[in-house]
Amino acid sequence: MNIVEIRDFCFAYPDCSSKVLDQVNLSIQEGTLNVICGRSGCGKSTLLRHLKSVLMPHGTASGEILYKGKRLREIDHRTQSQEIGFVMQNPNNQIVTDKVWHELSFGLESLGYDNAAIRLRVAEMASYFGIHQWFYKGVEELSGGQKQLLNLAAIMAMHPSLLILDEPTSQLDPIAASDFLETVKKINRDIGTTVIITEHRLQDIVPYADKAFVMDKGNVFLEGSPREIGAALREQKHGMFLSMPVPMQIYGATDSRDTCPLTVSEGRQWLERYCREKNITEEKREKINVDFLTVVREGEQQDPDNRKNMAIQMKDVWFRYEKDSPDVVRDLSLEVRKGEFYALVGGNGTGKSTTLSLLSRVRQPYRGKIRLEGRDIRSFKDRELYCGCLGVMPQNPQSIFLKKTVLEDLYSVIGGRKEKLSPEYQIHMKKEKAIEGIVSLTRLEGLLDRHPYDLSGGEQQRLALAKVLLLRPRILLMDEPTKGMDAEYKEEIGKILCKLKQHGMTIFMISHDVEFVAEYADRVGLFFEGNVVTSQNTREFFSGNNFYTTAANRMARQLFPDAVTGKDVITCLQKSS
Repeated sequence: MNIVEIRDFCFAYPDCSSKVLDQVNLSIQEGTLNVICGRSGCGKSTLLRHLKSVLMPHGTASGEILYKGKRLREIDHRTQSQEIGFVMQNPNNQIVTDKVWHELSFGLESLGYDNAAIRLRVAEMASYFGIHQWFYKGVEELSGGQKQLLNLAAIMAMHPSLLILDEPTSQLDPIAASDFLETVKKINRDIGTTVIITEHRLQDIVPYADKAFVMDKGNVFLEGSPREIGAALREQKHGMFLSMPVPMQIYGATDSRDTCPLTVSEGRQWLERYCREKNITEEKREKINVDFLTVVREGEQQDPDNRKNMAIQMKDVWFRYEKDSPDVVRDLSLEVRKGEFYALVGGNGTGKSTTLSLLSRVRQPYRGKIRLEGRDIRSFKDRELYCGCLGVMPQNPQSIFLKKTVLEDLYSVIGGRKEKLSPEYQIHMKKEKAIEGIVSLTRLEGLLDRHPYDLSGGEQQRLALAKVLLLRPRILLMDEPTKGMDAEYKEEIGKILCKLKQHGMTIFMISHDVEFVAEYADRVGLFFEGNVVTSQNTREFFSGNNFYTTAANRMARQLFPDAVTGKDVITCLQKSS
């Protein structure tokens, strides 16, 4: 039986000429785990929001959405609240109370359950999700991963038949994300709840999906099992193949006729079989590893002058939010060279974003010194600091959107008008070289008349980057810049950052996206308990870790220990032929 059926569904936002969803047809079978994937802006989130009436965006819609055979719009809000659970991208947007136990019981109280039933269900959910250890805590004390788990538990307390998750791990570190998705799989497997999830982090969820749907330009153009989807994307040479699990991508670059691997474990076994089949002996692999490292080290050599000149220096920095609260940043010392791409990774709640706020002078340390290009950060005037020296891309891009359209928002950076712009003036602005160049660079061409809040998560990230780059900073600070982006655009933004680095820009990035960091960063620091516990060359960092490392390295380290990306493993295999 199909729990959800979507028939010829179309949707367009107000004042937009093009449809966000165009003739979508989709069926979800009861009790299955379903993944919807696609490029940023393809309509995934818009489609999911139409599966719950209270979340439907404003606009023009046509077609039918059926839930358990009935039209969704005819099902009352109480039934939808109880039977259709929805977990959003940002965990903070969904929490409505001050305590963990209050949050768990809030939905049940709203539905009118008696105290005994509420106590039973809350206890059951707290035990099932492992929340009992922080049951009485305030929600402000929780990490991002704990908040998202709390949102999931609060929804599951209402025993929904359908669980919808819209990129639920976009703000979580790799370990917390993996744990969260494991819980989602467990809910589907143990309880039988139907799951629909959109994710850009497909590595941990696609292999376990009963069915995957690929969207492009507002439509579902592929559906099937994960292996069928991967094979079709590979055959079509579609950009979404870059989002498939790394073992599948490595397999796709070979001539193997073996079963396509989906997980790291399957990939490791396939790789060993492939090496035996191609007679890639231990001696051959040793030579490949030596040659590979030699080429890599030649490419990683930096300008010796940049090694001496520091763009960012933090010395013995301490910070706490309140006088009597514990220190969030503790005795932090850090140096980033001019023209370097430095990435900071670590768990949620360790102090990474606080460190970035100190570097951007949003907050002040109570002890220690911060220097930018050798100068005390406190000596800069605001205009001098933020126009030409420092560019800051925040974790929440919406915090820097000011206008009603993307075009107006971009032009406001370099001196736009407060009144609504006429069409003639808009045409004039489009011809402005600065705007035109940045629109082309960040691929915003088709979005200029849209409201910034109507953009997808990935599109909002691109707009935020465009606004920051218009100020021509020498040092770029970025907090989770690849959040909500598909793999194809991540590759493009990686090339953009490399281009900026070649022009002398220093890039300091906080990220949970270890695959992106491994591909593009020069050095990586691991943040733990308010401090950087290690700073290493990117390859050394990822090849030496078991958990904070890439899927490609976990898959191939027993054969090619220095390969940290899928491209590295493919290169090593090609050298052997």
